[in-house]
Amino acid sequence: MYDKARELINSAKKIIVIQAENPDGDSLGSSLALEEILGDLGKKVIMYCPVEIPKYMRYINGWDRVVSQFDTSADLAIIVDTMAEVLLTRVLETPGVRHFLDSHPVLIIDHHTTESNLKFTHTLLAEEAVATSEIIYKLADDSNWKINPQAAENLLVAIMSDSLGLTVQTVSPQTFFIAGKLTELGARNSDIEKRRREYMKKSAEILKYKGKLLERIEYYLDGKLALISIPFEEIQAYSDQYNPSVLVLDEMRLVEGVEIGVAIKTYPDGKLTGKLRSNLPISATVAGFFGGGGHEYAAGFRVYESIDTIIPELIDASDKALKGIKSDA
Repeated sequence: MYDKARELINSAKKIIVIQAENPDGDSLGSSLALEEILGDLGKKVIMYCPVEIPKYMRYINGWDRVVSQFDTSADLAIIVDTMAEVLLTRVLETPGVRHFLDSHPVLIIDHHTTESNLKFTHTLLAEEAVATSEIIYKLADDSNWKINPQAAENLLVAIMSDSLGLTVQTVSPQTFFIAGKLTELGARNSDIEKRRREYMKKSAEILKYKGKLLERIEYYLDGKLALISIPFEEIQAYSDQYNPSVLVLDEMRLVEGVEIGVAIKTYPDGKLTGKLRSNLPISATVAGFFGGGGHEYAAGFRVYESIDTIIPELIDASDKALKGIKSDA
């Protein structure tokens, strides 16, 4: 299954690695790992993201090499950690990028196995895994490509980020095996965690704001759905220090009786983004009602509707997903 991906990479001299406009530890770690692995193959690698890497992700060494200018002189584009057009809106709206993707080979490496809705021709390398970096490891291993110690660390960063430290339900025996192999190759999770904890420290202002968010959580469906709405002025005020959604989502789903927590951000152009975390495997199902996707226990969506319209729709979608789980039991 890796033959076509290997052929595209071997044929290219200059490769641009693309992250979506919602970069996370998996997309960044995977990009940095590809930079190391493909660089050792003699390839010129550019890492691109249409938004600035958030400060809370800057414990990942090499984040500052990600650029916001798209290099159209590349021979091949590799998109990591998404195959959803809605998450690539800013990329596709950048002048010249859609034409580039229409006229150049594109490889997508993703651990989401929902059907791609991208309209340009692409080669898809996707399989069930806790993180995209698992697939990159297997591609490199199958191809006998060197994974140097820094690449190993980058791959392990991505796994630990998306698996919440190997604790989510989608972690498999293979995840532990790959994490072990990466440790053999020089990755040290203790070093990663030490840096992460330093960058995860919150200011007194952020802790105070978190308290305000917790007070605003609303509950629906007899307490099974927890919901928080975050207005744009708060996004502007706090996102540079810490993602407001991430501040409270885990606490939301730890409330007794809650099966799914949703954080909705609102923007001046009418855009709403939703981040979902659930205790039952329904996150991707609920996000799918709004054209989004992700994992069974963590997903997201983007729509252009008013908050007053989306909340009843979200309640209905969550109710249907919960009833679907019950009927399958």
